Amino acid sequence: MKFKKITTIAAIAAGLGLTLTACSNKTATNTNGKKNKGTVALITDGNGVNDNSFNESAWNGFKAYGKEHGLKQGNNGYQYFQTSGASEFVPNLEEAAKNFDVVYGVGYQLKDSVASVAKKYPKKNFAIIDDVIKGQKNVVSANFKSNQAAYLAGVVAAYTTKTNVVGFIGGAHGDIVDLFDAGFTKGVNDTAKKLGKKITILNQYIGNFNSSDKAKSIASAMYAKHADIVMHAAGGAGNGLFQEAKALNQTKKEKDKVWVIGVDIDQSSLGNYKSKDGKKSNFTLTSVITGVNIATKDIADRAYKGKFPGGKNLQYGLDTNGVSITRGYISDKAWKASRTARQDVIKGKINVPIHPSK
Repeated sequence: MKFKKITTIAAIAAGLGLTLTACSNKTATNTNGKKNKGTVALITDGNGVNDNSFNESAWNGFKAYGKEHGLKQGNNGYQYFQTSGASEFVPNLEEAAKNFDVVYGVGYQLKDSVASVAKKYPKKNFAIIDDVIKGQKNVVSANFKSNQAAYLAGVVAAYTTKTNVVGFIGGAHGDIVDLFDAGFTKGVNDTAKKLGKKITILNQYIGNFNSSDKAKSIASAMYAKHADIVMHAAGGAGNGLFQEAKALNQTKKEKDKVWVIGVDIDQSSLGNYKSKDGKKSNFTLTSVITGVNIATKDIADRAYKGKFPGGKNLQYGLDTNGVSITRGYISDKAWKASRTARQDVIKGKINVPIHPSK
């Protein structure tokens, strides 16, 4: 799931930013000084490769790919182009297309730009992450069955809650967030029924993916209504949830803490805190992982072998570890239940919806 804030800058800085990006990175060459095979480039949105989300995960996939194939960061290996705003999408994509074999756009915001530039450079290959571009043979789409992993998070939440109240905070309504909402809700409800519990699910949307202050306010209200676990699918706005949980937990004894379920990458580092009774602890129960690193490396590996999956929409689910949940601080009993549920989803015994019921 890629939902990030776009930070605009002055128009003249767009061109300058591209130049600085291209010039500030090292250029890698092989021992013979020849162009390497399988070069790849990543075009970020406005939040860079250290965003604790999709860009960072995609870049981790690039680094793993480079290490495996003996490529270094640079214009003759693997590289990223930092984007400060939407006006830089096309210029960065075009610059990358001139020098790299496969060019990736991360997130739905780059869909139209990738489609446009791919038509201009039909001999180069492109990938769009977390959206679909149809009818272009030099473009592959990569998407994730996030509803499956969110279902497992729901199973864990149902086993873990002491108050029998849990929460879900979404960014803005749409097909991608629906996957998380629907999966989490079904996971909680299925497990509650199995355990003989009656669990209330509080559900509220921010309306965007960058208002961390609103996410903090929503989280505060949910915790006040006795939710002891809140999951988010809100991109950068989700930081507000972590801020609220930390502030609240610092006033509680460690045993009485409230939990957060992270998203996209392992967000356990955001859950570190010190409780009222002076104990160092962590409140990130688990994180719903979207394996963007799995997808970016897989596509690069296929292209390296001369089998670029152009025109296809690749779906990454539990069966390929394209989505998952972290072990985190899940109890042994809840973890065992999630492993059983994982196998049932993979085998088709559990059908996880892609949209929440109305």
